[in-house]
Amino acid sequence: MPSDETFTLAAIQAAPVQFDRQASTEKACGLIAEAAAKGATIAAFGETWLPGYPFFAFGPQKSTFWAAAAEYLENAVEIPSPTTDRLCAAARQAGIDVVIGIAERDSLTSGTTYCTLLFIGSNGDILGRHRKLKPTASERVIWGEGDAVGLNAYQRPYGRLSGLNCWEHQMLLPGYALMAQGTQIHVAAWPGREDERAPKPPSPMGIRQLLLSRAFAAQAGCYVICVGGMRLEEHTPEQYRDLVRYEHTGDSCIIDPRGEVIAGPAEGETILLAEGSRQMVLAAKAGCDVAGHYSRPDIFKLLVNRRPLERVGEFGAEEGVAVPEGADDGE
Repeated sequence: MPSDETFTLAAIQAAPVQFDRQASTEKACGLIAEAAAKGATIAAFGETWLPGYPFFAFGPQKSTFWAAAAEYLENAVEIPSPTTDRLCAAARQAGIDVVIGIAERDSLTSGTTYCTLLFIGSNGDILGRHRKLKPTASERVIWGEGDAVGLNAYQRPYGRLSGLNCWEHQMLLPGYALMAQGTQIHVAAWPGREDERAPKPPSPMGIRQLLLSRAFAAQAGCYVICVGGMRLEEHTPEQYRDLVRYEHTGDSCIIDPRGEVIAGPAEGETILLAEGSRQMVLAAKAGCDVAGHYSRPDIFKLLVNRRPLERVGEFGAEEGVAVPEGADDGE
């Protein structure tokens, strides 16, 4: 049985039901229960698993694109909502922590989605959320830019938990911000194996998905649950199948604090498991703590803006507060 000194990590590699929030939520809840039955302490899903990665954004903007974009927005997830309540209940019933990628809909404008990692505790509480800081390439057509409010490592009984989406691992500084918070278990959420546009590496895993996840583990001295997304044609509405790419799929793995792959890469729909230990994390950080004894804060320092990104500033709404003269004349 896992204890606070040992824990079981689960990478859930499965296909959502594209464009169907309710069906995908029910599938996610079943997978959470299955991971718990296999002994998981924490289970992680891939990037925007719910309701699916928006591969249609990379295609031509014809009429089906706009129909897909509208349906994707309709099936995005607000926080909180009945969907997050259902996921929280599943985590509580299973008694495990859950990190799941969602397309989060802005509850104010209802017109913008964010690539969000949702962190749920084993008691069913939402620990926090992290919105992807910089969507990549055509993702910018669909997702807004996040802020650093959710760039956190959460203290859990088994260690400090963090996560980033896809090419955020390419940015370096977001990762360092998490390393400075002492992350010990990290979720690297990806849409799935990338195109192999460079010569094949020795491992079959996609180029950046593998290399950047392993690099993060070695630099942070932490475990990394590298979760690659999946798409199945039968789970995609027929009218959108020519917009969705199926070659970017899977190859999830679990990586130890030395940067070594200890489980995977996985093929097909599966739940990948590996045991972690606090002792191995401590040994790795004793050797190299990049935000501690192996740093030079007298030379280099990272500044993080924790303020929420607000697009509208308001004043004068409180009773008895006068609106400054000229405030409405554009000056």
